[in-house]
Amino acid sequence: MTDRRGDLFSVECPTRHLLDRIGDKWTSMTVKLLAERYPDSARFSELQRAMPGVSHKMLSQTLQRLTADGLVTRRVEDSVPPAVHYALTALGRSLDEPLAILREWAETHMSEIERHRASAGR
Repeated sequence: MTDRRGDLFSVECPTRHLLDRIGDKWTSMTVKLLAERYPDSARFSELQRAMPGVSHKMLSQTLQRLTADGLVTRRVEDSVPPAVHYALTALGRSLDEPLAILREWAETHMSEIERHRASAGR
């Protein structure tokens, strides 16, 4: 496979799918937790407890997608029951800073956005 840069404005561009994935709130929260609170690794249950409102199914899907994209590693300990640990890869760690900037922007401007929504009748 050759390295190529995507073109967001091309209908066939996989960049659109990647942006859908990394723009998801659960992805942003997962990356933040793995980067900051659990820099070595975290078990599924630790992540779920740290993410109020995420369902087991949604967290599982998020971790599967992040693993498939090479952003997260999954390690299974040979124990009963098996302990599964998740950690960011170097590629996943490189995503933390841009997502942190986006989270900061959202948290800073949420009140203003809510005022606009309210004035628009939403």
